[in-house]
Amino acid sequence: MDIAPFELEKLGAVVLIATRSLDEYAQVESRSDRASVWGVGCHPGLVGADRGFDPDRFATMLQSTSYVAEVGLDGASRVPRDTQRATFERIVKAVETSPRIASIHSYRATSAVLEVLRASHLRAGAVLHWWLGTPEETREAVALGCYFSVNYSMTRSPDVLRAIPRERLLVETDHPSGDRFSQSPRRPGRVEPVEAGIARALGLAPAVVRTVVWSNFAALVDDTGVDFLLPAALRQMIQSAR
Repeated sequence: MDIAPFELEKLGAVVLIATRSLDEYAQVESRSDRASVWGVGCHPGLVGADRGFDPDRFATMLQSTSYVAEVGLDGASRVPRDTQRATFERIVKAVETSPRIASIHSYRATSAVLEVLRASHLRAGAVLHWWLGTPEETREAVALGCYFSVNYSMTRSPDVLRAIPRERLLVETDHPSGDRFSQSPRRPGRVEPVEAGIARALGLAPAVVRTVVWSNFAALVDDTGVDFLLPAALRQMIQSAR
């Protein structure tokens, strides 16, 4: 939370940063980083985050960001599943009204996450983060309009990658968890190992993967209409990718 904007800019990458609770987002809500986007979140694996969730406060915070992260369901959480689901459904309802790019957590809960999305009126913005669903679940997620955010750990499961349509691929580090098998240096924004892993799995050049991902991200921004909430530098990059 206390990393300075210039430190993020030194990474030389666009970084979308998840917060784990409304209180965490409150600490960064007023920031205006040039190339980083802070998401408002409520991590389903954290008891304190769920306990501190307030739907009205979330809806208000939603107006200040293009990005919702990290939200969803977690099958290993100490938060009761019914409580998680109620919170997630409220978040999805808010995003139906104010479309946003939404990074969705589904650890040991892929089927339940799809149930919530299937029952919703959400038609744009859902990004399944670190997806480990079955081929059948993946096909349903595609039919529901979901994108898939791939980290380095996922590149160790090429069958999962091959089940995802190329036009729905995005990349992430999920630092420090999702890049723990990557080579040093591990840091936010270092997606080159992810691009290389996707390239190996799909038989593409890493440069092609980067082009595809930027094109997909531009489409996601267009689908959700959040361009006006993005930093100017990021808007210019997206314009080049269209």
